[in-house]
Amino acid sequence: MHNASNTYTDALFLLTLGGILLLGLITAALGRQKFLPRVTLLIIFGVIIGKQGLDIIPAVFSERFDLITDMALLMIGFLLGGKLTRNSLRSSVNKVLWISLTAAVLTAFIVTFGLILIGVPLEIAILLGSLASATDPSAIMDVILESNYKGPFQKLLLSIVALDDAWALILFAFAVALVSSLTGLHADNSYILFALKDIGGAIILGIAIGIPSAFLTGRVKPGQPILSEALGIVFVCGGIALWFNVSFLIASMVLGAVIANFARHHDYPFHAIRGIERPFMIIFFISAGAALDLNAVSEVGMIGAAYIVCRIIGKICGAALGGRCSKADQKTKNWMGAALLPQAGVAIGMALVAANHFPEYRQILLTVVISSTVFFEIIGPVFTRLALERIKQS
Repeated sequence: MHNASNTYTDALFLLTLGGILLLGLITAALGRQKFLPRVTLLIIFGVIIGKQGLDIIPAVFSERFDLITDMALLMIGFLLGGKLTRNSLRSSVNKVLWISLTAAVLTAFIVTFGLILIGVPLEIAILLGSLASATDPSAIMDVILESNYKGPFQKLLLSIVALDDAWALILFAFAVALVSSLTGLHADNSYILFALKDIGGAIILGIAIGIPSAFLTGRVKPGQPILSEALGIVFVCGGIALWFNVSFLIASMVLGAVIANFARHHDYPFHAIRGIERPFMIIFFISAGAALDLNAVSEVGMIGAAYIVCRIIGKICGAALGGRCSKADQKTKNWMGAALLPQAGVAIGMALVAANHFPEYRQILLTVVISSTVFFEIIGPVFTRLALERIKQS
């Protein structure tokens, strides 16, 4: 039997969860009528009801936000990985590799160089440059789903986003190792080894779970895995990834890619999970908005403004350069960079790691990244939707 305190806590949690889902559906419906995409509206709604606004989200719900975030990102990673099939990449692997790599590397370089030009110390500029390379796969995928656009640009964008976090982690590891050498803190390559372990371990885990899953799932109901199978595999993968401290997002992407490529008896292996992913996304984006620290925006000043401007330039120019190198069409070169602007959790996570490693830079790193996240989480999906609209119209 629950005591009165537990009953009240559970009731408060369920009431908050139900209210967020219902109001999130209304907000999402508004997104279909207005220019702003659903992601942006959900985040703004989260800001309004969060600590920066009406402060009506109870602590019992906020305390479980990390679990909701992990579950949502696991499903997003799984679905993104499912797009990386041999058939889908056969004609675009060159574009995917070139654009994803140049968009990440050139963004890191331009942000670093731009910050140095305005007087930011070299070490801080290098760290912020590496953080700028990351994107937000959840926001980009949600905008794509909302647009109902299916075409080569959409498939290419999803494939590029699937690789983006791997490049970001590698760049960040090299940046931390370089800054450690410059400051004399550590002159070793421990962070490069950490990134290789984070990415390599995630790839091994995704393959290890994905190969047997590809042959065992989809047999209860021939041709299609049932929902319990899909969710069970994804959550087991995520749990093991967290247990061994490797990237659960990359592990779930590899899992999805392996199943999509090796499950010959599946008609549509990810159909089941798409039906339940939407409620998690509504809770995820509203909770993300509620957690945003708007006070950081007013504290950021010239450094944050330069970071935002340079990151936009870097993504647009980097994607255009990658498109040029891979001989992509003009529409892809013009609009892929704008579609890659959303940025969120991965950048904040890396900033926290850097802040713990370099406590003397903690304030400026977290302030710049958190404030820019506010901007890119609200404005970034608008650019992604604009890019998709322009592609559809051309």
